[in-house]
Amino acid sequence: MSAVVARIGIVTVSDRASRGEYEDLGGPAIRAWLEHALTSDWEPVVRVIPDERGQVEATLKNLCDQDGCCVVVTTGGTGPAPRDVTPEATEAVIEKLMPGFGELMRAVSLKHVPTAILSRQLAGIRGQSLIINLPGKPAAIAECLEAVFPAVPYCVDLIGGPFLTTDETFIKAFRPKQK
Repeated sequence: MSAVVARIGIVTVSDRASRGEYEDLGGPAIRAWLEHALTSDWEPVVRVIPDERGQVEATLKNLCDQDGCCVVVTTGGTGPAPRDVTPEATEAVIEKLMPGFGELMRAVSLKHVPTAILSRQLAGIRGQSLIINLPGKPAAIAECLEAVFPAVPYCVDLIGGPFLTTDETFIKAFRPKQK
């Protein structure tokens, strides 16, 4: 019997990157970080889309409902600019808000830049999928993933997803001890 291959959605939300006018740095940064972090079998499901709320909503729904992604990580569209709509699109498609993710990501980012208070990233559950909004800069992506990822595998366990394991020399997943 073979192990389930986890599918992880990586979504870059950027008008310029979706048009090919700007190199997508966020999506590849997420993928590289996950390649270091995860030791269980997984495959990325990558999307680069414009800052259009309807398209962000549809992409998140498809990745969760049709593509079977246990985790969907977005980058971009979390600031205060008029076209930044990722959090609104995420809130529209999730069933449960997971506010601790956004709180922790902002707290960690504030140690590096005072403008972290402008970031509106959040996380939530849709069915058996955890959606996490990250900032757009690769350094901030790594800082935020380092902060929240220890809780991700156990969250995926709790919502009925595949068993994710990590390279404990890079990032240690936390799971409560079983009695």
